[in-house]
Amino acid sequence: MNETSELNAVAADDTSAVVAAAVVHRVGTDADALLAQVVARQRALGRRVRGLLMTYPDPAAGCASKMVLVDIEHGTPYLVSQPMGSGSSACRGDPQGFAQASGVLRAALADAPDLVVVNRFGSLEAEGGGFVAELLELMAHGIPLLTAVNERYLPAWQHFSGGAAELPMDAAAVERWLQDTLASAGRHAEAP
Repeated sequence: MNETSELNAVAADDTSAVVAAAVVHRVGTDADALLAQVVARQRALGRRVRGLLMTYPDPAAGCASKMVLVDIEHGTPYLVSQPMGSGSSACRGDPQGFAQASGVLRAALADAPDLVVVNRFGSLEAEGGGFVAELLELMAHGIPLLTAVNERYLPAWQHFSGGAAELPMDAAAVERWLQDTLASAGRHAEAP
């Protein structure tokens, strides 16, 4: 049995420990901005939030814009895209960039923060790559996890997560889930 299968079995055996949710979004909606808003709010409340947020340093470049993951705690940027050319329809995600950024999630596991935010469960994860091992580790250890998933990858997320919460693209709904989840996990915000 390989490491991912073992972790998946651990998560499946203890579904009560899975404290995860995905914001379900469509193409053209800005899940990255919503996650950034949630992170800022939770940090303002005094919660220890770790993980990765996606940024696009040159949004005017459209699909050619670089994709950069940013470490929430330290601000370290990780370039996770590669130039594919105008005629390409392949995924422009750079597996090496994602591998480097995965260290942030492994460090979060060791730190056991109040919440880990991962930019998304996307095509790489749906195919068994990307941050799959780190996501499984976080879920298996009961660390609250929030991510985003495009509706086209929702079946893969449902299978992967074993029934984790699915949230609408709505800040209030995400905040309610966080309030309930973090309170029941004993992760209370400090007084502002």
